[in-house]
Amino acid sequence: MDGLTKRQLLPAVTVFRSRELRRNAGPVERALKAALRRALPAAGFRHQVPMGPYHADFCSHSAKLIVEVDDATHAERRAHDETRTRFLNAEGYRVLRFWNNDVMGNIEGGLAEIARNLPSELRGSFA
Repeated sequence: MDGLTKRQLLPAVTVFRSRELRRNAGPVERALKAALRRALPAAGFRHQVPMGPYHADFCSHSAKLIVEVDDATHAERRAHDETRTRFLNAEGYRVLRFWNNDVMGNIEGGLAEIARNLPSELRGSFA
């Protein structure tokens, strides 16, 4: 196992699933991805990152911050999301959740909230 990257250590099905999730991203995820890259490039957010048995919508490893974008189905899966959040917190990550309509209706407000949860050196124009 020495010399292998974390990606090389992942099961092939996980890598394929990550690619599939990125390829089939909806308009809300695509909009937030573009906004994060434009407004907070130093945070290095990655899209659909495998985290144990889950995939994080957006993850900044350097900030230990995960951003999740939820649609209406998440209202019905609250217990699953709470279990997922506990797992991610136990891995040392803070999780921020936004509803799809909040992202699309106020993306700048969402970016400001994300920036408030980043170390100052990663905030870029939101410092």
